[in-house]
Amino acid sequence: MKIALFSDIHANLPALEAFFKDIEMRKPDAIYCLGDLVGYNIWPNEVINEIRKRGIPTIAGNYDFGIGRTSDECGCAYKTDDEKANGAVSISYTNSIVKDDERQYLRTLPAHIKVEFQLNNDKLNLLLVHGSPRRNNEYLFEDREEKSLLRIMEESDADIMCFGHTHKPYHRILPGQPDSAQPHYRHAINIGSVGKPKDGDPRGGYVLLHIGENPSTKNTDNIRVEFVRFEYDIEKAAKAVEDSPLPNAYAESLRIAR
Repeated sequence: MKIALFSDIHANLPALEAFFKDIEMRKPDAIYCLGDLVGYNIWPNEVINEIRKRGIPTIAGNYDFGIGRTSDECGCAYKTDDEKANGAVSISYTNSIVKDDERQYLRTLPAHIKVEFQLNNDKLNLLLVHGSPRRNNEYLFEDREEKSLLRIMEESDADIMCFGHTHKPYHRILPGQPDSAQPHYRHAINIGSVGKPKDGDPRGGYVLLHIGENPSTKNTDNIRVEFVRFEYDIEKAAKAVEDSPLPNAYAESLRIAR
């Protein structure tokens, strides 16, 4: 089984269009979107409708949640005064251009999706969230303490947890129950960002999750994570920002992926 997971498009239509072209060649068995369709660029309505018309199961990112409720708060953790000022412009601009029908769609998005597989005698729970199971704007960075990350997954009964929000992809395998004769391996997977990467690689990114015919939480043999990067017209997306009321800093962040 091959599952495609993508997230954090952030109104970047050129990146989303390139993603769809790339994914068509790979023919996944299922596809899910982990949220943050809008914000930081000029195409929120177009991005929403490209996903809607394909019927892709999608969860609400923190930005989607705010825009869906016409809020001036996106739940973003801006650190500096400049970031806060730029963020205020972004959410105001996004609120001003999102149409009623598209806003209503954002309001309907669920907080998470849980998929239970029974490909053999072992149950395998896949949990899809935006930030974390606790909050859609909680950041689960790669250096998160193992004990904390494991507790989050255990409380959510997640054998595989996929999330976005940080825009920095990684895969961590958590052993769990190290003193037990029956280990329980859990997989924490950040799927990166289609439209606003922050890991120094400006190409769009997503994940293909490969689950073999005999998956088990007792070993890691039948679960594989493939991080996919694809080219898109970054200059088109950056120039769109520069030609809009949005801060030019967002254009530069597309070019350098920071």
